[in-house]
Amino acid sequence: MNDRTAPQQRSGGEAVVPSASVALLARSDAELVAAQFAPESWERFVHAHLAALRAAAAVVAAHGRPTGRRAPRNVWDMISAVAPELSGWAARFAAGARTRTAVEAGRFDAVTTEMAESLLCDAEDFVDEVRALLSDGAARSGTVLALKAS
Repeated sequence: MNDRTAPQQRSGGEAVVPSASVALLARSDAELVAAQFAPESWERFVHAHLAALRAAAAVVAAHGRPTGRRAPRNVWDMISAVAPELSGWAARFAAGARTRTAVEAGRFDAVTTEMAESLLCDAEDFVDEVRALLSDGAARSGTVLALKAS
């Protein structure tokens, strides 16, 4: 962990959730709302994937980036390193990254309605799990992390 991402310490030595994590969760919530109201499947897919990406970044911000010569470079690999309990989610969303890239390159037919709905449901569940994970850590440290239903 570096100084920018290391959790702040309270006087009792307890960790506090970094403001970057809280901000990233807020951005994740905004992406979920955009996904829910997106008129096209491809838009829903992209927004849902970005929501998951932001939530994953919130975990990395709270736990710190893995360091070293062979440290993971993408957020999905970082999640597996810093929060192994989220590895299954990381694999799910890492698999969707290629599809999101295809959509961003103009291949709107790469996403079916079913794919978009499935990813949106998974993103909502993942964001809720991340929020619970960070809230649990915050509760132990006395920090209040605003909870929102997704």
